[in-house]
Amino acid sequence: MQVNLAYGRHGLTVTLPDTADVIRPRDVPGLPDEAQAIRDALRAPIDSPPLADLVRPGDTVCIVHTDITRATPNDRILPVLIDELEAAGVAPGDIFLLNGLGTHRPQTDAELRAMLGDRIVEGYRCLQHDCYDDANLVDLGVTSRGNPVRVNRDYLEADVKILTGFIEPHFFAGFSGGPKAILPSLAGIESVYTNHGLHMIADPRATWGITEGNPIWEEMREVALRTEPTFLLNVTLNTRREITGVFAGDMLAAHAAGCAFVRECAMAPVDGLYDIVITTNSGYPLDQNLYQSVKGMSAARQIVCKGGAIIIATACEDGLPDHGLYARLLREAGSPQAVLDTISQPGFAAQDQWQVQIQAQIQLHADVYVYSDNLTDEQIREALFIPTRSIEATVAELVERYRPGARICVMPEGPLTIPYVRETVAAGEVEA
Repeated sequence: MQVNLAYGRHGLTVTLPDTADVIRPRDVPGLPDEAQAIRDALRAPIDSPPLADLVRPGDTVCIVHTDITRATPNDRILPVLIDELEAAGVAPGDIFLLNGLGTHRPQTDAELRAMLGDRIVEGYRCLQHDCYDDANLVDLGVTSRGNPVRVNRDYLEADVKILTGFIEPHFFAGFSGGPKAILPSLAGIESVYTNHGLHMIADPRATWGITEGNPIWEEMREVALRTEPTFLLNVTLNTRREITGVFAGDMLAAHAAGCAFVRECAMAPVDGLYDIVITTNSGYPLDQNLYQSVKGMSAARQIVCKGGAIIIATACEDGLPDHGLYARLLREAGSPQAVLDTISQPGFAAQDQWQVQIQAQIQLHADVYVYSDNLTDEQIREALFIPTRSIEATVAELVERYRPGARICVMPEGPLTIPYVRETVAAGEVEA
């Protein structure tokens, strides 16, 4: 059978055995009028007064938005939000946009225009968070776990703080959106290191679909609440990047409603583990680099048997990438076990260690093959993966290696679908 994988900007069609199971997110139609749905949510939000009642002329308003590695339709959400603010009397000069980069690289002018639209880039202040800029980070003390907290000064000094983003299952924070707009998005580097630290990532509840009891998400919530956000505007998307739901209002209440909606649409039960799982990182912009693509591998890890194989198709237009320490940590370690040994050393802390830790944990469970038109075999091997130039040929070789009746699964949309074994839920290991 032929299956179209979400790969890069245009997809990738592969031919797989007819016996392969295909797992997709439940298809939810896009809203017929996205702009009106956003307006309605802003005017009748969840556990909050309408947005117009929370602002007044003269207020400075900070709108936090996600960066280019996220699929948030900023260019469709933000104009509606800004129009509502201006209709309530906020002057354009008092509104500024803040790109929640976390530890990611800043966007170019062209990238900002593609994300936000020319109207916003030309008409409003557009700032980009820098997790290393000591002068623009405010010390908020420590969390209940003893971890340091510094947050973006421009955000904290605004009269009105609006968090935007989209909600999908997340491989160690449970779900994206909500408090993630503050930590890690607007935090100092040391806060990211500790929140994404060795023991936090290793916690079994730091995984897909879990918020309560997840130490990473709970610290994100604690830090976000400390900054007193005014309002949340999150959306959900289908595989066509159409908006399927709008969740606005109180940060925690609106986010919880969105998570419940996503859980019903995106989490899919299977009857048992597979020998081979083919996955993606949901296509552009989510598969811009190999670092981000660990999410797609993590989704496949949920249903691959010990000693099995994961094959991921990821375009990686942005390479490994070259920025950050992801590639260097992998190259210097030389093996998945050495990665874990390195980051487990007392006092060790480095950017991107969370990603290489999760990758190593996956690779110690299953072999991982990478298909990418924008990476060389050498780059893939330096990242400790096995290169493949033909998914079909690799599947055939693996079937020969395992057995003729090898169980095969394909996840064309990658982590837009989070599979789990039915018995796992019964045992209470995956829950809300």
